[in-house]
Amino acid sequence: MANPEYDVYDPQCPTRQALDRIADKWTALIVGLLAQRPHRFGELRRGIRGISHKVLSQTLQSLERDGLVRRAPLATVPPMVEYSLTPLGRTLDEPLAGIRGWAERHIDEVQAARDGYVPRPKARVSG
Repeated sequence: MANPEYDVYDPQCPTRQALDRIADKWTALIVGLLAQRPHRFGELRRGIRGISHKVLSQTLQSLERDGLVRRAPLATVPPMVEYSLTPLGRTLDEPLAGIRGWAERHIDEVQAARDGYVPRPKARVSG
């Protein structure tokens, strides 16, 4: 049940920050991998082909700041860090799994629509 104090359609509502975080493609992919099990940084990077070191680092930091990911230093030599979902982060897995699945199920239709798309001519401005 939604909290009546908040309105995601209001640009001043803090829920917009949460939407920005969860609507990010990298968030959806990171949460998907971490829902399977904890991962080290390099494992995440190899699992999410195409993500840069910088973007992965920044996204993990944002997810940690938002309480969705836990960063745990491991007592190893050399030192390593493991990332896992927090209980709050686990609540995101189901909706994001639905979005990831939707993308895989419907990409052919999306690509066909893009291939058949004919842009409208730009309106001429008189003046």
